[in-house]
Amino acid sequence: MNWKSKISGALVAALALGSISFTPVIAKTEPTKIVAGPQQVTSQSTIDAYYLPASGKSGATLKAALHDIIDNHTQVSYDTVWTALKETDQDPNNANNVIELYTGKSIAKSSNGGNVGQWNREHVWAKSHGDFGTSNGPGTDLHHLRAEDVVVNSARGNLDFDNGGTKYAGCDCYRDSDSWEPPTRVKGDIARMIFYMAVRYEGGGEIDLEASENVSNGTNPLHGKLSTLKAWNKLDPVDATEIRRNDIIFEKWQKNRNPFIDHPEYVTSIWGN
Repeated sequence: MNWKSKISGALVAALALGSISFTPVIAKTEPTKIVAGPQQVTSQSTIDAYYLPASGKSGATLKAALHDIIDNHTQVSYDTVWTALKETDQDPNNANNVIELYTGKSIAKSSNGGNVGQWNREHVWAKSHGDFGTSNGPGTDLHHLRAEDVVVNSARGNLDFDNGGTKYAGCDCYRDSDSWEPPTRVKGDIARMIFYMAVRYEGGGEIDLEASENVSNGTNPLHGKLSTLKAWNKLDPVDATEIRRNDIIFEKWQKNRNPFIDHPEYVTSIWGN
């Protein structure tokens, strides 16, 4: 018998007699690393309290209640919009960049301006629809202003939103003579911004903006296409980036929220299926 066999036999005997104990060694594994996206800033309890006056309401009554909740927000200047967008539209993977709305591209915050290759301030509710320009209020409302490539912004112009058209080379978008179809990944974002504007601005000393089934609305304070926007709200659900953007605007800039990000079901409650 060799020495290895003697040791093995002695070890077995010792274990049997209980003179030594054996504790199994379990190999340790590293926990799975989860890369988190943008985190919610505002607590859920604060959000729930914010919408309490709208509880149990629907239709025109809900719309009026939401208007009262989000009305009288802190207005920023058009120059300040540059600074705000660098925070609200920040690339979660690169703090030096913003993400453009339609192209989805990450671009340096410092590359803002009006030249080709830069990004500028896109009015999702086209400012000519109501002819409010860049005046404080609807013209500077961060809930519908987004960072976008200068050339793509110009291509969209003041078109209403709808499905169809010819593929536009600058982004995964389509357009025709009276409408613009953005990429699917932001269709819900677009819809919820338009619905926000239609509730926030209800006359009473301010412009009265309304969602419309029409396209080619010109300078009328209308934006369409309502049925398409309702479908987009369901097609593209609220994501973490929208939530974080809503929170930042609420906490730091305007002190009001987009109700349709917090409660996308309000769209159906007000405008139907």
